[in-house]
Amino acid sequence: MTVFEINGELLIIDAGVLFPEDDHPGVDLILPGFDLIADRLDDVVGLVLTHGHEDHIGAVPYLLKRRSDIPVYGSKLTLALVRTKLKEHRLRNVDFRETAAGERLGIGRQYDVEFIAVNHSIPDALAVCLRTAGGLVLHTGDFKMDQLPLDGRITDLRSFARLGEEGVDLFMVDSTNAEVPGFTTGELEVEPALRQVFDSAEKRIVVACFSSHVHRVQQVMRQAKLHDRKVVYVGRSMVRNMTVARDLGFLDVPSDLLIELKDLDHYPSSRVVIISTGSQGEPLSALARIADGSHPNVAVGPGDTVLLASSLVPGNENAVSRVINGLSRLGAKVVHKGNALVHVSGHAAAGELLYCYNIVRPRHVMPVHGEARHLIANANLAVKTGLPPANALVVQDGAVIDLARGKAQVVGQLDAGYIFVDGSSVGELTEESLQDRRILGSAGFITVIAVVDARAKQLVKLDLYARGFVDDSDSAFEPVRPQIERNLAQALGDGQTDQYALQQVIRRTVGRWVSNTLKGRPMIVPVVVAT
Repeated sequence: MTVFEINGELLIIDAGVLFPEDDHPGVDLILPGFDLIADRLDDVVGLVLTHGHEDHIGAVPYLLKRRSDIPVYGSKLTLALVRTKLKEHRLRNVDFRETAAGERLGIGRQYDVEFIAVNHSIPDALAVCLRTAGGLVLHTGDFKMDQLPLDGRITDLRSFARLGEEGVDLFMVDSTNAEVPGFTTGELEVEPALRQVFDSAEKRIVVACFSSHVHRVQQVMRQAKLHDRKVVYVGRSMVRNMTVARDLGFLDVPSDLLIELKDLDHYPSSRVVIISTGSQGEPLSALARIADGSHPNVAVGPGDTVLLASSLVPGNENAVSRVINGLSRLGAKVVHKGNALVHVSGHAAAGELLYCYNIVRPRHVMPVHGEARHLIANANLAVKTGLPPANALVVQDGAVIDLARGKAQVVGQLDAGYIFVDGSSVGELTEESLQDRRILGSAGFITVIAVVDARAKQLVKLDLYARGFVDDSDSAFEPVRPQIERNLAQALGDGQTDQYALQQVIRRTVGRWVSNTLKGRPMIVPVVVAT
């Protein structure tokens, strides 16, 4: 999510989500730091979406819940995918404004916006050019330069070159594959590997991919038709997104190819293909439930083939490995990017990025969309093409960049804290609470309940409970009880009756004992009840 401001008007490009990793226990989604503009939402003149992937549109419903009448700009497919998301959140009467490549329009009083076709792993993706009083900005969104894309829609390098001639003051460039040398493999190169999978499959084929990867689903459809197999979707988001893509003409589904999930058992296993969600090992996804044998409609076994037709998102390695192992134990043959060319990236590699820098010749570059190492690698590529190192801006979330009279520079840093979605709770889960969950999950907890007679200055009763230890029986923690009793008695004898102060006595005593005895740092929850 990027926010531009000119003379009090705000324009937002993309509003996506991060997915939780192992150090985010209980978190469902991670939103951008909306709080930074919470008091400025009335100044937002538009939300521009580059394409329909979750990391670019997933936070749109949460933003619109804060102000529902923000005009939302995007291509036909992108807006259609957003509409389905908003229905789930019961958001209606949204101000959608469909755009297309080649269109140029004004947004608010300050922004002259042009949309440019780019090729990506989802159809209808757009780059965005902003002509402003401060300078010209070109934001690529996610893109690559596949010269033979399945839909025939290539990245519009002619427009990139035209803008370069006009003078791009700030080039914001996708960095995801900046460390990868050469050029990203084209989508057509996947076809032979898919065909081999279909040729060799004995029984059922299960293909897991991103629910928005229309191109990959199209290739699977083609192979299913050639091999006389019926196709069934499994997973709510897969059904929803592919229905939208078909209805809008972005997915060609041959007649009589699709069947309903309820009719799956009416066909021999050698004549069906299941296209499923869960390529990243998400615990509640269709593929994860198939792997652990809990899916109500789909089971795999010896002779079946499971194809993971997606790249591995960093942080999901363990989850995907668990799914692969589970499928293998059931007897299925698992084909994935590690042992076959069944997926190619949707992001430009280093060779393509260099090509763009040489075409555009920007005055300043700010790499976007990637981890720190990707941003740095992308900036280094720009410098290699002749950009002055000082004009390559590698920034973190919350950076404030000033663009005036064609010169860009970092002028500040704001605390762009994430917003955590935990069930129905949005923004209520704090980093401190997350840290407590991490401790509970990794080090266990100890609860000590002490009842004291404040008048008599005596300890009446002491109970101790522990969970999450190799030996969490009551007897295992008996050695610390006398120490707690002694230290509490001393504090009471010294006239200390404040409950918080007594709780701290317990916390320090238990903490020292656990550290010295068990070499751990569990959560310690002391409770003092004064009578």
